[in-house]
Amino acid sequence: MTTERTFSIIKPDATRRNLTGAVTKLLEEAGLRVVASKRIHLTRDQAEEFYGVHRERPFFNDLVSFMISGPVVVQVLEGDNAVAKNRDVMGATNPANADAGTIRKELAESIEANSVHGSDSLENAATEIAFFFTSDEIVG
Repeated sequence: MTTERTFSIIKPDATRRNLTGAVTKLLEEAGLRVVASKRIHLTRDQAEEFYGVHRERPFFNDLVSFMISGPVVVQVLEGDNAVAKNRDVMGATNPANADAGTIRKELAESIEANSVHGSDSLENAATEIAFFFTSDEIVG
């Protein structure tokens, strides 16, 4: 197995319901280690830049508005096959299709308010981590 780093966001629906600890517990129980974490309130500019890949999609404005609606917790996770492991523990984007025990099945409110974001590749993880963290903020 390969130790990797991936990126995670605990979204506003989860922070609003005080589920930061519950989400982190599920991540840690899956074998991921939090090596950087901070609670922030995204600006519109930050959210638009971060989700820029979706700019032409019809849901872009709603996504940005949702992501700036309250605080989020951005995290760097580390572990064996961290990208895949994080995606497994998050569950399907639509909570109705997610497996029991996953974050989205257990904690999400809807497909839009699905509690978490996670990188989908090592390349995107590196980009997303660098967007929010400097190397000295990551303590492995």
